[in-house]
Amino acid sequence: MSHRYSSRRANQTGKICITVIVLAMIGVMSVQIVTLYKKDQQFIAQEALLEKQKQEELVRQQEIEDYEAYTKTQEYIEDIAKSKLGLVYKDEIIFKEK
Repeated sequence: MSHRYSSRRANQTGKICITVIVLAMIGVMSVQIVTLYKKDQQFIAQEALLEKQKQEELVRQQEIEDYEAYTKTQEYIEDIAKSKLGLVYKDEIIFKEK
Protein backbone atom coordinates (compact mmCIF):
# COMPACT_ATOMS: atom_id res chain seq x y z
CA MET A 1 0.00 0.00 0.00
CA SER A 2 2.81 2.45 0.64
CA HIS A 3 3.96 2.21 -2.99
CA ARG A 4 0.44 2.97 -4.17
CA TYR A 5 0.15 5.89 -1.70
CA SER A 6 3.48 7.46 -2.75
CA SER A 7 2.58 7.02 -6.41
CA ARG A 8 -0.75 8.74 -5.89
CA ARG A 9 0.92 11.52 -3.89
CA ALA A 10 3.59 11.99 -6.59
CA ASN A 11 0.85 12.10 -9.21
CA GLN A 12 -1.01 14.83 -7.27
CA THR A 13 2.21 16.79 -6.75
CA GLY A 14 2.93 16.57 -10.48
CA LYS A 15 -0.56 17.82 -11.32
CA ILE A 16 -0.19 20.72 -8.88
CA CYS A 17 3.19 21.65 -10.36
CA ILE A 18 1.80 21.58 -13.90
CA THR A 19 -1.20 23.66 -12.81
CA VAL A 20 1.06 26.26 -11.16
CA ILE A 21 3.28 26.42 -14.26
CA VAL A 22 0.27 26.81 -16.57
CA LEU A 23 -1.21 29.54 -14.35
CA ALA A 24 2.15 31.34 -14.23
CA MET A 25 2.39 31.20 -18.03
CA ILE A 26 -1.17 32.53 -18.35
CA GLY A 27 -0.27 35.37 -15.95
CA VAL A 28 2.86 36.29 -17.89
CA MET A 29 1.00 36.14 -21.19
CA SER A 30 -1.79 38.33 -19.79
CA VAL A 31 0.72 40.97 -18.72
CA GLN A 32 2.36 40.84 -22.14
CA ILE A 33 -1.00 41.20 -23.89
CA VAL A 34 -1.91 44.23 -21.78
CA THR A 35 1.50 45.79 -22.43
CA LEU A 36 1.22 45.22 -26.18
CA TYR A 37 -2.32 46.63 -26.20
CA LYS A 38 -1.12 49.82 -24.47
CA LYS A 39 1.76 50.18 -26.93
CA ASP A 40 -0.66 49.62 -29.81
CA GLN A 41 -2.92 52.39 -28.49
CA GLN A 42 0.08 54.72 -28.21
CA PHE A 43 1.10 53.93 -31.78
CA ILE A 44 -2.45 54.56 -33.00
CA ALA A 45 -2.47 57.96 -31.26
CA GLN A 46 0.97 58.77 -32.67
CA GLU A 47 -0.15 57.74 -36.15
CA ALA A 48 -3.19 60.02 -35.89
CA LEU A 49 -1.00 62.92 -34.79
CA LEU A 50 1.46 62.35 -37.63
CA GLU A 51 -1.39 62.11 -40.14
CA LYS A 52 -2.75 65.44 -38.88
CA GLN A 53 0.71 67.02 -39.19
CA LYS A 54 1.02 65.59 -42.69
CA GLN A 55 -2.30 67.15 -43.72
CA GLU A 56 -1.24 70.50 -42.24
CA GLU A 57 2.03 70.35 -44.16
CA LEU A 58 0.19 69.49 -47.38
CA VAL A 59 -2.03 72.56 -46.89
CA ARG A 60 1.06 74.66 -46.17
CA GLN A 61 2.77 73.27 -49.27
CA GLN A 62 -0.25 74.21 -51.39
CA GLU A 63 -0.26 77.72 -49.92
CA ILE A 64 3.44 78.10 -50.78
CA GLU A 65 2.85 76.85 -54.31
CA ASP A 66 -0.08 79.26 -54.71
CA TYR A 67 2.03 82.14 -53.41
CA GLU A 68 4.86 81.16 -55.76
CA ALA A 69 2.44 81.25 -58.69
CA TYR A 70 1.10 84.62 -57.48
CA THR A 71 4.61 86.09 -57.34
CA LYS A 72 4.95 85.41 -61.06
CA THR A 73 1.85 87.45 -61.96
CA GLN A 74 1.53 91.04 -63.09
CA GLU A 75 -0.78 91.72 -60.14
CA TYR A 76 2.01 90.81 -57.68
CA ILE A 77 4.49 93.07 -59.46
CA GLU A 78 2.00 95.96 -59.32
CA ASP A 79 1.23 95.36 -55.64
CA ILE A 80 4.91 95.38 -54.72
CA ALA A 81 5.58 98.45 -56.86
CA LYS A 82 2.76 100.31 -55.12
CA SER A 83 3.33 99.15 -51.55
CA LYS A 84 7.14 99.05 -51.38
CA LEU A 85 8.21 101.57 -53.99
CA GLY A 86 5.21 103.94 -54.00
CA LEU A 87 4.89 103.72 -57.79
CA VAL A 88 1.54 104.33 -59.51
CA TYR A 89 0.19 104.51 -63.04
CA LYS A 90 -0.03 107.94 -64.71
CA ASP A 91 -3.82 108.06 -64.59
CA GLU A 92 -4.10 106.64 -61.05
CA ILE A 93 -5.16 108.85 -58.13
CA ILE A 94 -3.88 108.12 -54.63
CA PHE A 95 -5.76 109.22 -51.53
CA LYS A 96 -3.78 109.48 -48.32
CA GLU A 97 -5.09 109.93 -44.79
CA LYS A 98 -4.04 112.98 -42.86
